[in-house]
Amino acid sequence: MTTTTITNATATQVYQVFIKASPEAIWEAITKPEFTSKYFHGATIDTDRERRRTFMRGELANVAEVLEYDPPRRLVHGWNAFYDPELAAEGDSRVTWELEPQEGGLCLLTVVHDRLEDSPKTAASVAGPGWMFVLSGLKTLVESGDAFVSQD
Repeated sequence: MTTTTITNATATQVYQVFIKASPEAIWEAITKPEFTSKYFHGATIDTDRERRRTFMRGELANVAEVLEYDPPRRLVHGWNAFYDPELAAEGDSRVTWELEPQEGGLCLLTVVHDRLEDSPKTAASVAGPGWMFVLSGLKTLVESGDAFVSQD
């Protein structure tokens, strides 16, 4: 189940989902391009200790700074909605991924998208279906191995 909390007029968005997998498996799916392309709107995302590089159709589309990198527990990176010039003009926000092992082979993944005070259009874009689509796809991929988006 995924929950959504939007506070301060969309300044902070919190999403949570339980995934039946280890934190290590989920971390790989979040940070490695061979996984992200299967659930993150077709984007190929490669994340290391310094940068989060996003490729669309094989071309570098965006580079975000990694602020915290603590595998397999916590990843914090900048966010810019590069896919839309109007949204990109609003500037950067921040995304935090936290993984907490639970009993029974489950892991609680919490995604916090914040610093959206000056980015109302970006906040609206990623709210609800935006992050919900990504997290649903991540869960499906890690639990079943099935891609969530078309690979064409």
